[in-house]
Amino acid sequence: MTTTPTEAVTLDSDGGRRLYEQADELRAAGPAVRVRLPEDVVAWSVTRGDVAKQLLVHPHVSKDARKSWPGHRPGAVPWLYPWVDVVSMFTSDGDDHARLRQLLGKAFTPRRIEALRPAIEVVVTDLLDTLEARGADERVDLRAGFAHGVPTRVICDLFGVPAGQRPEMLRIMGAVFATDVTPEHSAAVADDLYRAMQTLVGTKRRAPGDDLTSVLLTAHEEDGDRLSETELISTLIAMIGGGSETTVSVIDAAVRELLTHPDQLAAVLAEPARWTDVIDETLRLHPPIMHLPMRFATDDIDLGEGVTVRAGDAILIAFGAHGRDPGVHDDPAAFRIDRADKQHLAFGHGIHYCVGAPLGRLEAEIALPALFGRFPRLTLSIAPDQLEPQHSFIGNDLAELPVILGPAA
Repeated sequence: MTTTPTEAVTLDSDGGRRLYEQADELRAAGPAVRVRLPEDVVAWSVTRGDVAKQLLVHPHVSKDARKSWPGHRPGAVPWLYPWVDVVSMFTSDGDDHARLRQLLGKAFTPRRIEALRPAIEVVVTDLLDTLEARGADERVDLRAGFAHGVPTRVICDLFGVPAGQRPEMLRIMGAVFATDVTPEHSAAVADDLYRAMQTLVGTKRRAPGDDLTSVLLTAHEEDGDRLSETELISTLIAMIGGGSETTVSVIDAAVRELLTHPDQLAAVLAEPARWTDVIDETLRLHPPIMHLPMRFATDDIDLGEGVTVRAGDAILIAFGAHGRDPGVHDDPAAFRIDRADKQHLAFGHGIHYCVGAPLGRLEAEIALPALFGRFPRLTLSIAPDQLEPQHSFIGNDLAELPVILGPAA
């Protein structure tokens, strides 16, 4: 495993407060910059949009630490467990990636995702009804009371997570994104995460249902070569985690931007077809994931400007930096739903493009207009610069989103 050189820049977003600022600094420093991560892990940070896209499809870049990261020992770096040590389509290459992705691909076709619309609408309506009962003048954490509930209930329903297991599972999923924690805390989170998925699998072994966990379990028990026990657990971690926390961030960020840009809120309310513009611009400006661990060079890669990534080096792609790259977008820090080019890497690029992206989009497309339709006088209860960010350089969200709902429509 890579040792820590003295010249590496410490990647520390100051509890999420310098997330964008530090990405700008790294981008200006070169096509890739060596950064020091928790527990003395060193990687090449890539924050330039063109370089990120190049490496995401590069034939000498791997997602598989087991085969491509010299000295790697699963579990040796606890905070990396959910990102690197699991064995899923997100951490596999070639035939293994294709085999594992195929198991879930049929469940996430456009037709099947669209068929979930009525179920998502029911979840959204139920959450809005609960909020309305709180009172028009009461301060409410919209993240906890709405944004978090929409995708987490949908993904837990999809994977058949029993109601009694959901609070603990979602607590752990949220803890996975924290990067300012001790190794002991990270190890405890990893243990809890594995145990939660084992509990879910055990429940479905005893009482299978019409859900994706049962589908995956059947594939494992019919043919362990098609899906091993480790791959089963890892796939559940990736899908339930990715299908919950990321969409929460999109809803939070869109609400914040619209409440601080009332002219653009008025524009989308006058022309509802433009909610897709709101979502794309939100994904560009505030992507749910900033730095996603981890990729690995399988051969030397010359990036120019005197920077060569050596075989075996770890690579940390800043997915969230692409949409804010001034080499890609004009005035990249501005929120403008009429921006002609809203391209971003929020869902990835290449063969590892997020399989759940259409579901996340659909959830936001249903949740946002329903929220503003129900509470047309929704306002922030504190100044925007007082909002507390998620304490992470991986996840890009708010710790809470305090609002005053105002009278319901």
